[in-house]
Amino acid sequence: MLNNIPSRDEISLGILVQIIQKQDQHTGRLTEGKVKRILTSSQIHPYGIKVELENGKIGRIQKITK
Repeated sequence: MLNNIPSRDEISLGILVQIIQKQDQHTGRLTEGKVKRILTSSQIHPYGIKVELENGKIGRIQKITK
């Protein structure tokens, strides 16, 4: 699973991503939005880089939407 989770250098402000929010971890429900802030300072994280979306939602990036 770690192989397809984007690392921090693949993420930039304004890109469209799918995140998993804390309350959705047990269901796997993804939320789509544009990155407003990158909250994780490390290059990689086993559960995904934590970001804040433009709509205010916070979660860990599961994939970048092309």
